Amino acid sequence: MTPFKHKTQVQIRFKDIDMMGHVNNANYITYFELARLTYFEALSEEGVKIDWVNEGVILAKIEMEYKQPILLTDKVFVYTWVSRLGSKSFDMSCTIVRVINGVEVEAAKGLAVIVCFNYKTNETIAVPELWKAKMVS
Repeated sequence: MTPFKHKTQVQIRFKDIDMMGHVNNANYITYFELARLTYFEALSEEGVKIDWVNEGVILAKIEMEYKQPILLTDKVFVYTWVSRLGSKSFDMSCTIVRVINGVEVEAAKGLAVIVCFNYKTNETIAVPELWKAKMVS
């Protein structure tokens, strides 16, 4: 499977910085969340119309491995892709990079387990076929 990769730029805000002068660890997960949202927006641009009530998602699990600090003045991007595709769930992986002297350096990597969910019936559903087609193209 060659996953659809997406790149999202993240704006570091002063409120993201902790007393040690770097981005607080909880914000890395927020950056990943932002990247997942823009990933789905990009899928919409690829012809996937998402009905979040009938074909929504739930975050079931999140993992983040921290490699190095992100600073207030850093230029930061998050790469996001589907790394596993199941029948009712999929894994989204991310790499958070900071640009140092023009080179992207990995600051963290993460994994989210996403379960497809119908909010009207309150039940899990199969990953929509149109999503699958775009996620692996």
